[in-house]
Amino acid sequence: MRKGILTIAAVGLLTTGGLTACGDDSGDKGAAAKTPKIGVILPDSKSSARWETADRRFLEEAFKAAGVQYDIQNAQNDKTAFQTIADQMITGGVTALMIVNLDSGTGKAVLDKAKSQGVATIDYDRLTLGGSAQYYVSFDNETVGKLQGEGLSKCLTEKNVKNPVVAYLNGSPTDNNATLFKAGYDSVLKPKFDSKEYVKGPEDAVPAWDNAQAATIFEQQLTTANGKIDGVLAANDGLGNAAISILKKNKLNGKVPVTGQDASTEGLQNILAGDQCMTVYKAVREEAKAASDLAIALAKGEKKDTGQTVKDGDRDVPSVLLTPKAIYKESVKDVIADGYVTKEEVCTAAYVKFCAEAGIS
Repeated sequence: MRKGILTIAAVGLLTTGGLTACGDDSGDKGAAAKTPKIGVILPDSKSSARWETADRRFLEEAFKAAGVQYDIQNAQNDKTAFQTIADQMITGGVTALMIVNLDSGTGKAVLDKAKSQGVATIDYDRLTLGGSAQYYVSFDNETVGKLQGEGLSKCLTEKNVKNPVVAYLNGSPTDNNATLFKAGYDSVLKPKFDSKEYVKGPEDAVPAWDNAQAATIFEQQLTTANGKIDGVLAANDGLGNAAISILKKNKLNGKVPVTGQDASTEGLQNILAGDQCMTVYKAVREEAKAASDLAIALAKGEKKDTGQTVKDGDRDVPSVLLTPKAIYKESVKDVIADGYVTKEEVCTAAYVKFCAEAGIS
């Protein structure tokens, strides 16, 4: 497997510190005296395929390698189920709880309850605003958005589109990551709107990253714009594919660049076919490894120094932020080489010739 497609941005990451004191208020008091057991709550399986196909797989791989007990469940975008799963895990004796929140309110309630019960906590992928997690593990999400903005600009330039109308399909308004992605792509595209080089088209947030709603929303955007949309900043591959489905209905696919992220099998196939401009690859294996290392340490009553922090109000949250990578047709092979998806998954019958063209052998 090719190494080094992503690097962790902190030097000296995860240097082991001493055992935590049993009397502190960090939420892991007494953990060292218990049998290490880690609970993980994933958010859903519809907004992005990654949660079940990648995160679950790589977290299980890391926990099994460490020989620790674990329980990974998926809340399927149900806030009540999310809280119920958390309660069951806490009652069931987890010593560390890792969550991908559905929104900051629900996430905070779960984190605070875990802390009150002496359970150590980690925000995985999404920061819970106002929360109490001891660590946050994710990617540099503003950089993800910046890569998307740069990617769309690159593709519009290659198509020689003058004064392009650019539509936005933003992520869920309750997901802090969506806010960070937008800040990233706005940093690239807003100056172009301000200078009149580009024209700002319709913009909508997609509730819960719902792909079906995204298709409906984009169809309305295209109607509102009288069919004049030259580029689509879609915040992930699922939303991008939703936009592509409507572009196909209007025989505009391949003519209108569309962005994405997550390097999903579907997104990579859309890139190979020429229907999607680019995606952003986030090596979930590295994210899962960093999070599991922290969770295993916390479950054993230890603390580690990440060398980084992220601001959450007045609180500095010890963090691990990894570096994402832009993927275009010529670099789809890098994602396959990294083991995130397989050639067999991507290069199915309809895409064999596209794979060959992209140097995937």
